[in-house]
Amino acid sequence: MAIKGKTEIDRERCKGCLLCVRSCPTKVLAQDSTPNSWGYYPSKAVAPDKCIACGNCYAVCPDVAITVYKY
Repeated sequence: MAIKGKTEIDRERCKGCLLCVRSCPTKVLAQDSTPNSWGYYPSKAVAPDKCIACGNCYAVCPDVAITVYKY
């Protein structure tokens, strides 16, 4: 059985650098089209069912805005 995961992104902490989007091997993340309260366009999970809980996004996030859960 394949490992499944869930990625949660704190919209208010994310500044939209998109390092997590580039580091995701399964293309789970993308830039959101609506800004947060700071005016940044944060990342969001666009294909959450593809998440394999690798933790790449968590590891590269300079704002510590990502939490990864493994099922």
